[in-house]
Amino acid sequence: MPKRSTAVVACAAAGVALFSSQAFVPAPKASRGVPISAVAGSIAALGAAPAFADEIGNAAAKLSEASYPFLKEIDWNSYVYNVRPGTASAVDWLKAIDKAIVMGAAMDPKLLKAGVLAHSKAIKSVDALGVTSIADYTEVNAALGRMVASVPQDKVMDVYNAFDAVVPKSVSEYMMSGVKEDDAKKAYAAFMDFKDVVKSNPITAAIPPESTTLSAEKLAKIGTAAQALSKASYPFATDVDWTSDLFQKPLPGAGPQELLKAVDKALIMGASMDSKLLREAAEAHHFAIGNIDRNGMTSPESWEAINVALGKLIASVPQAKTLDVFNSFKALTGPIVPINIFTTQIANAGDAYAAYDAFWKFKDVVKSTL
Repeated sequence: MPKRSTAVVACAAAGVALFSSQAFVPAPKASRGVPISAVAGSIAALGAAPAFADEIGNAAAKLSEASYPFLKEIDWNSYVYNVRPGTASAVDWLKAIDKAIVMGAAMDPKLLKAGVLAHSKAIKSVDALGVTSIADYTEVNAALGRMVASVPQDKVMDVYNAFDAVVPKSVSEYMMSGVKEDDAKKAYAAFMDFKDVVKSNPITAAIPPESTTLSAEKLAKIGTAAQALSKASYPFATDVDWTSDLFQKPLPGAGPQELLKAVDKALIMGASMDSKLLREAAEAHHFAIGNIDRNGMTSPESWEAINVALGKLIASVPQAKTLDVFNSFKALTGPIVPINIFTTQIANAGDAYAAYDAFWKFKDVVKSTL
């Protein structure tokens, strides 16, 4: 399964959750209970956004005040979020994520960046229970509202329908069992009011400006190197079982707080990426997902397009920010994870070594363009 661009996925996921479960359809009857997923995105999101008065910002303040008690009742340090609910396959989930990528790519680039930085800022105020401050929570809700407001409604509904199809209805009931019902209902009601304000205040997304980060010569250099990497690594990529549940297992010894700090480094890196190259990378992933087989592997052409796009994207980021991400996740994975992954490919060790060697050569070319 191809890799996904950090900033687009992060913000698309936030937008997905913000308008998931009943966001653009009537609220369910009281007898059916309150679907926790309907407010999960706003509540799970952490961060801050530009401080200026507008309808969405005012509505976000009301949402935050009403839902913050509910927020604090959730066990954010639980490993339940690593568990894939229901029986939908990895390929089914990937197709749902594709809708989120499309939604994220359609967002206004400045609002997208502001939303990413919002999450980064609020991570720094997270307490031992995983809860951010009320001020940061309020600002991130405003940031997410503006981001989603910049997306055509049909793309929002595509995401809602895609995740509604793979998430069992029992998930909401299970999540409800761990919180106070009255607080959850208040949060849901406030969320629905917030949704209405966002829906009635659409924002026209700007088109990302032409990239000035890299010269045509450097872009061509990266493209050539990506072609070599793709050819050398494709056999290894086809050896991997992309439908395995291994990828949803918690990293050994890494707790939620440590993971959150590493994710913060990825958010900062994503926010510094060239907006046009970021959108192109999202489009490359969307195209690749449309060409996957039943094992979750895309075509050689799509594999190459992703590597080209990611190489250009990473070259648009200051080296220090890239290394911050590498070092953060390196500290979490240690030697155990790569060794374990390699053992699953021991029968095709030659393919793995060829891919590794080609990747480091590719890395050197990308680094030389900085």
